[in-house]
Amino acid sequence: MTTRGRTPSPRKGLGMRSLIAGAIILLMIVSVALAVRGGSQAAGADPTNPEQIALGRQVYEGYCAGCHGANLEGQPNWQEAGANGRRPAPPHDETGHTWHHPDQLLFKIVKDGGEAFGPAGYETDMPAFRAILNDEEIWAVLAYIKSRWPEDIRRAHNEINRQAQ
Repeated sequence: MTTRGRTPSPRKGLGMRSLIAGAIILLMIVSVALAVRGGSQAAGADPTNPEQIALGRQVYEGYCAGCHGANLEGQPNWQEAGANGRRPAPPHDETGHTWHHPDQLLFKIVKDGGEAFGPAGYETDMPAFRAILNDEEIWAVLAYIKSRWPEDIRRAHNEINRQAQ
């Protein structure tokens, strides 16, 4: 059967246009969903970004150093519970456990506080910074902390992040 000399069916053209329009709408929906799902958390902590590190240092000095130390050294005996039953602030340098956790978890701990991620009944002095710091500032603090780690610790942490995805 041949279509030579026949006018193409308007339905065939309409079907192709509908297919293209549907594909465009689907791409838009997926793009919006990915943006909403990732939110500003998708920005991430880049320990090689000088602007992000500078902001992170400023925020760290203002909000974190009082407990975690000016040099990320943490409080003495941080692995043992104090008289109040809570552990002192841990170091964020390579001697602590911060680098053992993926960025997304670290972000959430800073944003929502330490108790949100501990076992039932866990108490900590780590507050939620949700109402104090915006996401950009939280990521910047993490970038600053990571920028202070030795290269081998950064490589190990990058692998932890990769496995967490």
